Amino acid sequence: MDTADIASLRAPFRVGLIGYGLAGSVFHAPLIAATDGLTLDTVVTANPERRRQAVAEHPQVRTAATAEELLGRADELDLIVIASPNRTHVPLARAALEAGLPVVVDKPLAATAAEAEELAALAEGRGLLLSAFQNRRWDNDFRTVAKLVEGGALGKVQRFESRFERWRPRPKGGWRESGDPAEIGGILYDLGSHLVDQALTLFGPAVTVYAESDVRRAGAEADDDTFIAIGHASGVRSHLWMSATAAQLGPRFRVLGDTAGYVKYGLDPQEGALREGLRPGTAASWGVEAESSWGRLGAGESPLTGGGEPVPTLPGDYPAYYAAIAEALRTGGLPPVTAREAAAALRVLEAAKTSAAEARTVTLSD
Repeated sequence: MDTADIASLRAPFRVGLIGYGLAGSVFHAPLIAATDGLTLDTVVTANPERRRQAVAEHPQVRTAATAEELLGRADELDLIVIASPNRTHVPLARAALEAGLPVVVDKPLAATAAEAEELAALAEGRGLLLSAFQNRRWDNDFRTVAKLVEGGALGKVQRFESRFERWRPRPKGGWRESGDPAEIGGILYDLGSHLVDQALTLFGPAVTVYAESDVRRAGAEADDDTFIAIGHASGVRSHLWMSATAAQLGPRFRVLGDTAGYVKYGLDPQEGALREGLRPGTAASWGVEAESSWGRLGAGESPLTGGGEPVPTLPGDYPAYYAAIAEALRTGGLPPVTAREAAAALRVLEAAKTSAAEARTVTLSD
């Protein structure tokens, strides 16, 4: 009996979650718990308050203080999810794979494409699933853009503009804003991981990368205001903004084709709902936004002055990621986001760092 046959007999799959900060408690744990075929078995955190929080929010869960303690009983688990600080992603993923366990890693998978490729090779050599958590592929607005692009509603797409902008004039501190390269902090790797992944998903491989990156805020150590321009092999140009210093927020998406354009403001409601303690499956309206937030499709006039027609936004669907993970575990198929895809995005992020540092356009080799 092969691995897929064995997996198909074991359900639900038992998940060990490493990390119970923002990523672990707000995103991964609720989505895992809401997925048919998965059960949240163990949460790893050394913080006593977070351990109490995990048990309060998931009464059947076990806790462990260290990843070593968790991996010491690898035979009791079917999947490891890594939602700990970025610097731990590669060593923890490697340890879990070497223990014979499939792995999901919160983005970014690694600091470099080379590290991501090494993990991918290790997983493939052992016949194990390895996936990067790119939940923003299931944002309501991105799903809508993908439908419009694939359906030809814009004609031939020429320019893709995408933004994750915030107004946080004072640094919050913590490892995400650390200037230590080992922490893999900064907004390029935080929000840029999502923006680049979305651009590559829609329009394919990058050929050229140009970037501008700044540290704007007093007391900040890592980049907090970055722009990336990608030239795709398909001919599309992607312009991506990520910022913590945007006093006025631009449109989330502005996609321009040779017959029409689409403009969308606002953010997908799922993160806000999860932060408020709401859970998928508790209401039919999960991921649905108000009609007043719909984007507009048209040509010749700004949507802000009534140009174009409103386009119903597809519901956001973060639960689809872990549903696809459960399916891949059952069947032995590919995960919804592969490690090789994560490596491709990391090549762009690395090129962006080089471009910004050297004030030049970087051409990516095959």
